[in-house]
Amino acid sequence: MKQETVYQYTVIFIPAEEGGYVAEVPMLPGCVTEGDTLEEAREMAKDAIVCYLESLAKDGEEIPMEPPCLLQEKLCVSLSPAA
Repeated sequence: MKQETVYQYTVIFIPAEEGGYVAEVPMLPGCVTEGDTLEEAREMAKDAIVCYLESLAKDGEEIPMEPPCLLQEKLCVSLSPAA
């Protein structure tokens, strides 16, 4: 019996102007989905990730792994007005 492999990816949820959320998976280029609520966007993101990984596996491509020690921060910068 084969053991399932569990993959973990960072998902960025961006509030959409028309409402709901857009979900992007930076480690999987082009893996983007949306949902009317944050919970729906989470579920849609999980489904999109599974489909993306299944497509890679079907095509014999390597499944990318996110580094375990990914560090993410928000940095604030300021700009002086142009003279």
